[in-house]
Amino acid sequence: MGELSRLSEDITAHDRMAARISDVKVLWELAEGEEDEATAAEADAELQAIERDLATLEVSALLSGEFDDNAAILEVHAGEGGTDSQDWAEMLLRMYQRWAERDGFKAELVEVTPGEEAGIKGATLTVTGRHAYGLLAAERGVHRLVRISPFDSAKRRHTSFASVDVTPEVEDDVDVEIDPEDLRIDTYRSSGAGGQHVNVTDSAVRITHLPTGIVVSCQNERSQMQNRNVAMRILKSRLLARAREEREAELEALRGEKRDIGFGSQIRSYVLHPYQMVKDHRTGLEKGNVNGVLDGDIRAFVEAELRRKATKAGASDTAPAEAR
Repeated sequence: MGELSRLSEDITAHDRMAARISDVKVLWELAEGEEDEATAAEADAELQAIERDLATLEVSALLSGEFDDNAAILEVHAGEGGTDSQDWAEMLLRMYQRWAERDGFKAELVEVTPGEEAGIKGATLTVTGRHAYGLLAAERGVHRLVRISPFDSAKRRHTSFASVDVTPEVEDDVDVEIDPEDLRIDTYRSSGAGGQHVNVTDSAVRITHLPTGIVVSCQNERSQMQNRNVAMRILKSRLLARAREEREAELEALRGEKRDIGFGSQIRSYVLHPYQMVKDHRTGLEKGNVNGVLDGDIRAFVEAELRRKATKAGASDTAPAEAR
């Protein structure tokens, strides 16, 4: 039923676009026949709107991967830079929450570890909605911030780093074998800003997968059992993503290819001083409205990266075997 709903949505979008194109064609012919400038301006405005919406549909057509329609588990971790990096990690977390709100996704905070002075050391966010994982996967990597530090009394310029990792949330019917003996489950009292955000019982859960060292925490649900269920679902998703990455790495090694982006690589810079600019180092896309980007306006960067990957994949598929 879920797949039927998604396919029906795609067909409806196609039919709606075809009807709009037909309507604007009639409107344009009417404007030419009567030499009506107002009607011509209306037709031109609608045509531009159609082009923008068509570009969005074209990007959606690129999202045909196995898990692109799944919900996404997004993790933000502060890097080197102390308090500045922890503050930067919190800024990134807010950016993705605002993006989800602006673009009609549902974002739910699963776990957050506050910083010592300000910001956060790390946080986990689940994002649900059409193509959530397919879109957010373009954000995986290291993000750099350059600004005058608000935590430096000398007002010097600082560079901070934070990493973003994105994995698809697996469906309940996806079987991932986990040996209970491979798990260490700890409970603790959830931390937060106070008030309703702090539990008075040890309801927060931390699960460590001993063979891989993967650690998953959840503290935002009302009971220990609910937190444990959410943490197990995230652990299954991360184990599945790890297996896929290992398989892809083996295939790339056989092909002799080098991956463009891996954990620890810098994908984007956000410069607030001495000038204001956000630049994506993979696509070359730049935007001067840094505040707008940090307020969640990242769709242009996501779409540019999806197009870049699609172009690269197409070039690889059409290259001669000896070149590959």
